Amino acid sequence: MLLQTDSMLSDEEFQSISDLVHKHCGINLHQGKKELVRARLAKRLRVGGFSTVREYMEHVMADKSGKEFTTLIDSLSTNLTSFFRENTHFEYLGQTFLPALFARKAKHGARTVRGWSSACSSGEEPYSLAITLLEACPDPKGWDMRILATDISTRVLEMAQTGIYDRKRIEPVPPGLKQKYLGQVRMSGVEQAYQVTPALRELIRFRHFNLMTAFPFQGPFDFIFCRNVMIYFDKPTQQSLVNRFHDVLEPGGLLFTGHSESLTGISHRFKYVQPTIYAKT
Repeated sequence: MLLQTDSMLSDEEFQSISDLVHKHCGINLHQGKKELVRARLAKRLRVGGFSTVREYMEHVMADKSGKEFTTLIDSLSTNLTSFFRENTHFEYLGQTFLPALFARKAKHGARTVRGWSSACSSGEEPYSLAITLLEACPDPKGWDMRILATDISTRVLEMAQTGIYDRKRIEPVPPGLKQKYLGQVRMSGVEQAYQVTPALRELIRFRHFNLMTAFPFQGPFDFIFCRNVMIYFDKPTQQSLVNRFHDVLEPGGLLFTGHSESLTGISHRFKYVQPTIYAKT
C-alpha cells in the first residue's frame, strides 16, 4: 500500500499541522520544513498503519491522554547534540564565570549553585555542565549543586536518564575527563558503551517540559543554557521566552544561546557579555 505522505502532503494539511505545533510548543514550521514534516509523518503512518495524514491526525487529536500528540512532537523535533558542543561556552563557564561565582557565594556564606539545561535532548549538554561544575568547584562535597535538565521530547529524555552512550558519542570528551566521569558498560548491540558516573547523575534532575508553558518554578538559576532551540521560534516567541529566562535568573546570572542564534531584534533586559552569552544585571 502506498501511503499518502509518500506522494504528497497537501498545503492545507501542512498548514494545519504547522499551526498546531506552533501553538503547542512555539516551533515555527515554515514552508521550507514541509519536506521534513512529510518524511517524519510518513514514518508515523507506517508504524501506526494509517493510510492518510488526515486519518493519523484525527487519531492524534482523539487521544485525550495526550500520549499520541507527544509522540507526534517527538517525531518532528530535531535533537542534534554532543558532549561539549560549542565548547567556548563551557570554557567561559568553567574558567571565568564559575570560579568568580564560587568565590562570591562563599564570601557571603551561600553554598548553592543552580543551572538549567532548557533543551537537554539526549543528555550530553547537562552531563557536560555537570562535569564543568565539578571541575570548577573547589570543594564539591561542601556545595549544594543541581542542574535542571528539561526537554519537550520524552523519547530523548529516556535516553538521557540512562546516561549511556556509545564510543563515538563520547569522543568530544577529553581523555582525562573521560576516564574520570565515564565507565565502560555492557549494552546489547553496542560494541563499546559508556555510562556517566553516579557523581554526574546525582547532580541532574531530568524533567519533561514545554518551554511555551508557564514555568513551574521561580528559580533563581545562576546560569541557563538555551542553545539551538530559538532558531525554530518566531521573533515574538523568542522575545517572550528570553524575558521569562531573565525573570528566573539570579542577578549576574548568565544566559547562553546557540552560535546560530542572536538576540538582535528582540527587546530584552540582558547585558551583552560576548557572542551568545548574556548577563542579567
